[in-house]
Amino acid sequence: MTNETIRAVLWDFGGVLTDSPFDAFRDYERAHGLPRDFIRSLNARDPDANAWARFERSEIGLDEFDRAFAEEARIAGHAVHGRDVVKLLYGRIRPEMVQALRRCASVYRNACLTNNVNAGSGHGLPTSDQRAAEVAQVLAMFDVVIESRKVGVRKPDPQFYRLALETLRIEPQQAVYLDDLGINLKPARALGMHTIKVTDSASALAALEEVLDIPLR
Repeated sequence: MTNETIRAVLWDFGGVLTDSPFDAFRDYERAHGLPRDFIRSLNARDPDANAWARFERSEIGLDEFDRAFAEEARIAGHAVHGRDVVKLLYGRIRPEMVQALRRCASVYRNACLTNNVNAGSGHGLPTSDQRAAEVAQVLAMFDVVIESRKVGVRKPDPQFYRLALETLRIEPQQAVYLDDLGINLKPARALGMHTIKVTDSASALAALEEVLDIPLR
C-alpha cells in the first residue's frame, strides 16, 4: 500500500544523503581555535547577498569567493579562507538514505534540490575523481536534479521550489521534501509540501515511511 496523494519525493543532498557539513565545520573550528558555529554564523549574515549566497548562485567564482569569504571572516574577527570551507562541504554518503532513495524510485518520482557551488568536477564537488564518481552514481538515481549553481537561484527562495514543481509537473501537496535546515523547509511547507527535517537517518526515514506508507529500511 502506498500514499497515492504523493507523486514525488524531493531530497536535499548535503546533510540528507551525506553526513552534515556542519559536523565538518565544527571539526575545523575546533582545530583552528575558532568559536563554535563561526562559519555557520558568517553564512547566516546578510543571507541573500553574502559571499556564500553569491557563490551558490554562480554570481562569483571560486577565487572571488575565497577572497570575499576571507574578508567577511576578517571583519568578524577571525581568519578563514573560502577555499578551506569549500573543502568541508561534502561528507560521507549515507548508504541507508541511498537505499531509501532506491526504494522510493520504484514507486515515486525523485528530485534532488541542492544548493551547490562551481568548485570542482561533476556536482561541483571539490574532491577527487573517485569521490565525484560516487556522487554521480547517487545523482543518476534521480529523475530531476535542481542545482543552485546552474539555475541561479538558491534555497530558501520560493522560486527554487516552484522550479522543481514545474519541472516535475506536480502540485505542492503531491510532494514530500527532506532537508536538514528548517530555514529551507519553511518555504516548501508554505507552498503546501509535506516536509521532513533530517536530524538523523533513522528518524527521517521513519517519518518518510509514515508519509509514504511504504517500508524504506
